[in-house]
Amino acid sequence: MTRKLRIGYGRICQETNAFSPVTSELEDFRRLHLMEGAELEAATSRRGSEVPDMIRNAELSGFRRAVRKLGQGRIEAVPLFSAWAVPAGPLSVACFEQLRDRLLASLRAAGPLDGVFLALHGALRGVAEIPEPEELLLAAVREVVGDEIPITVSMDLHGLLTPGKVEPLTSLAAYKTNPHRDLAQTGFRAGGILVRTALGQIRPTRAWRSLPMLLGGGLTIDFLGTMRPIFRRMRRMEREDPRVLDVSLFMCHVFNDSADLGWSVHVTTDGAPELAERIADEVAEMVWAVRNEPPPAFLPAEAGIEAVRKARLARRLGTVCVTDTSDVVGAGGTGENTRLLAALLEHARDLKSYVPVRDAVAVDQLWEQPLGSQVALEVGGRLDPVLCPAVAVSGTLRAKKDTGAFGRAVTLDLGHVQLILSEQAPLPIKPRFYREMGLEPWRADLVVVKNFFHYRLYYMGVHRKTVPIQTRGITDFEMVLEQQEFNDPVHPRDPVSDWRPADARRRGLVHS
Repeated sequence: MTRKLRIGYGRICQETNAFSPVTSELEDFRRLHLMEGAELEAATSRRGSEVPDMIRNAELSGFRRAVRKLGQGRIEAVPLFSAWAVPAGPLSVACFEQLRDRLLASLRAAGPLDGVFLALHGALRGVAEIPEPEELLLAAVREVVGDEIPITVSMDLHGLLTPGKVEPLTSLAAYKTNPHRDLAQTGFRAGGILVRTALGQIRPTRAWRSLPMLLGGGLTIDFLGTMRPIFRRMRRMEREDPRVLDVSLFMCHVFNDSADLGWSVHVTTDGAPELAERIADEVAEMVWAVRNEPPPAFLPAEAGIEAVRKARLARRLGTVCVTDTSDVVGAGGTGENTRLLAALLEHARDLKSYVPVRDAVAVDQLWEQPLGSQVALEVGGRLDPVLCPAVAVSGTLRAKKDTGAFGRAVTLDLGHVQLILSEQAPLPIKPRFYREMGLEPWRADLVVVKNFFHYRLYYMGVHRKTVPIQTRGITDFEMVLEQQEFNDPVHPRDPVSDWRPADARRRGLVHS
């Protein structure tokens, strides 16, 4: 009897904000998703949930579906180790070493493998000693399994490609949606390539490009405006030629301190390296052609509040989502922004506002007080007092809840502002965040969301208008453009007419 081929699967995933003053530790992963072995196998099964109460099916569930559907009964999926954290600050050395060692230990304990599937992000960063943890992880995995075993990785489309991430791999595939709604589909697509490779049905050949481009593409939503024709063309390339296994575009996480930051393209073909090179060039040219389409303008606080005030119909029919663009927790913000809170307290007295702020000290002070208590205290200013100065508030304690992944939280009624204080960085991408704290988004004039894109999916039932407000914080684009040093001139900070010289250097084709 022919033995089954064994493919191990696991994950180490976080989108890192390199400018955050707070390092990420193992506990940050444990709060959201940290599992291995039988627990990981159950979570990624047909009836499982990869991240309970948040994401039922993600990349590893998609990979296992590819094994069932394409494996012809000849593939065994072997659970390894999986860790996933909310976007936050750089990994500490200890955190990285613990994650790496647990992944490698599970890999060694798995026994002989015929392939490895990993779900990474592509924008994982560490402290100064380990700036590119994913490069180190992939090198370590390659060393354990040897040069002949295929390794496939799925990534977020905001990842950054580097030689150290590309060269150890056999194949690679990224999300094709923004907001991301194809995590499981990406796992299936990438997993399918790996399964077919292990079975000897295909021979992946690849090409990639790295563009000196930080911003562009307009809103960067895959089904709207500027980016829609590009993503449609990519999908058509995959449909029209069976040799084209995957075409992926990486639009880069700008809050990354890599000196080679920029958009990337990766193409996987079946035994057709020249075709991969040609497609990579074509997609890179399409992307470069939209570099001058800027992101939407972000309003200063008072102008943004006035825009909400004028949106009477939107407020009557639902609510206005105010994107706190200076403190996007979905991009690694700390969640501590008090500048927007202060502006709403002073300038929006006629508007009912829901606002989340991270303050573990304040939550601890209020936790034992009875509901209905009148309280007065300062909030914020704990993690970064310069960017997030403390604000004095007074009001009524209305609700308390242990949210699990995001720690304890309390609701304070400040009159026209309903303030949620949380121990961990708040991620109000779903209306449920407010409902669990006793607040109904339908009844608010505005709700603050700390996210650029994904809230649009979950707030669809109540969301009638978006107003992006910028105060000052670590998810401001200006921080990257003004403070970061790059190896090449980069668009839009510098005049760049041709992407190819930087691409050649970044991919190691020429040396500076």
